[in-house]
Amino acid sequence: MQSRNVFCQMSRLSGATAISVLSIGLSCAQPVVLAQSKAVAAPAAGSALSPDKAIDLAEQGHCQGTISTLKRAMAGQIPLETRKRAGIVGLRCSLTLDDRDSAGDFIRLLNKQFARDPDVLFVLVHAYSDLSTRTAQDLGRTAPESTPAHKLNAEALEMQGKWEPAELEYEGILQKEPDAPGVHYLLGRLLLSRPDAGADAAARAKQEFLKEVQIDPKNAGAQYILGELARQEENWDEAISRFSTAANLDSNFAEAYLGWGFCLVSRKRYEEAIPPLQVAVRLQQGNPAAHYNLAVALSRSGKKEEAEKEFAIQRELTQKSPPNEGKKE
Repeated sequence: MQSRNVFCQMSRLSGATAISVLSIGLSCAQPVVLAQSKAVAAPAAGSALSPDKAIDLAEQGHCQGTISTLKRAMAGQIPLETRKRAGIVGLRCSLTLDDRDSAGDFIRLLNKQFARDPDVLFVLVHAYSDLSTRTAQDLGRTAPESTPAHKLNAEALEMQGKWEPAELEYEGILQKEPDAPGVHYLLGRLLLSRPDAGADAAARAKQEFLKEVQIDPKNAGAQYILGELARQEENWDEAISRFSTAANLDSNFAEAYLGWGFCLVSRKRYEEAIPPLQVAVRLQQGNPAAHYNLAVALSRSGKKEEAEKEFAIQRELTQKSPPNEGKKE
């Protein structure tokens, strides 16, 4: 019953983040933002609709029978503003009818054709929120006592700053399923995030991350945080091992490459540091710390000209960046 109450509370929160709108409810479903309050009679069956007529009908609430025409309108050679109206009203109608396949089609078409249109982006924010809420409610109705439902509840509690109930939720999952993938990682992350976790929070979190990598050695996030904890303790060899593992598991994990290279620089293994730092710079071109550490590695390896280019980029970025942003020097 407690879980159900939390899910109900979550469904009433604003859609500021993905997690905060993933509400589950067995008896707390709220009216959705984009859906119309009630269905209206459909146009006559078999009637051929022009795009403008379909848009007019849909805007009046006549959703049945208009969606296919609205999809064709978005793919047709009609004025841009008409396509935009067709996409927005088509998305609204799809949500009204709970036609999630069509909603996905309209989202894709709107993203493709109006990727930077503020009106469209505003509508898409609410559409994603609506679909998240409905999917979470599906989970609550079909499997309220499942591990995914409890994980979702714990994440919702975290978003509300309810650290103790969230921690208890994760611990409850692990009591039932000690080897549940990802849960030790989430609990460890909570312990590091919780402002009142106590002086032993880092040590407790480390144990959770170690348990996670025993269960799932391919959890790049857990490997990375273990690397960060080792780096803070200046345990360079372990940090290098953890960061390199995380980077090899996820080739787009820029922070892992940066941590890897930084630790190699700290150990004065400058030549070895260059390749991971080059990847970090490629993935995060606007990060002054990545350019700085690469510059140091290049300079100490005798590559003075390349190093000066990186130092120049680092100085330029630092002038534009807030103090301490991305600092790992």
